[in-house]
Amino acid sequence: MGGLNFDINSYLRLDVMDILMTCISTLIIVFIAKRFFWDKVTDYLNRRHAVIQEELDAAAKERTEAVQLKAQYDMQMANAKAEAHKIVEAAKDTAAAEKKDILQKAAVQAESIKEKAFADIEREKQQAQKEMKDAITDVAFEAAKKIVKAELDEAKQKQYIKDFMEHAGDDSWPA
Repeated sequence: MGGLNFDINSYLRLDVMDILMTCISTLIIVFIAKRFFWDKVTDYLNRRHAVIQEELDAAAKERTEAVQLKAQYDMQMANAKAEAHKIVEAAKDTAAAEKKDILQKAAVQAESIKEKAFADIEREKQQAQKEMKDAITDVAFEAAKKIVKAELDEAKQKQYIKDFMEHAGDDSWPA
């Protein structure tokens, strides 16, 4: 190979003295680190572990609370639906009762109006009959007066009665 003269065996050599020095220096570094820094590092790691554990516990607690709140919400929603159904059913029942009451009152009122109308008709019928009797009586009285005044014979009386019967209730009856 061209310009570099490189021996791989000398580069990777393992010397017992180098290994021993590396082990001693590592032990000294570990001893110094343990003596001066190990407690601080373990305290930091323990505090960090405690903080992480608290966050995990808080998260688990919040999750449990969230599950409980969801269960309460679901129960409240079910109760609200049931309550709404009860309210709707009560409103339907009330409306049906009011409808029945209104129809019943209307039927009673209609019957009352009908009875009053029949009473009015009967009263007017009786009034008309009375007026008709009075009119017939007046006409008969007038006819009798004419008959008596004229002192007619039997044929004329029969003619007057016949005329009376034909013209009763007419305005054409002679006065």
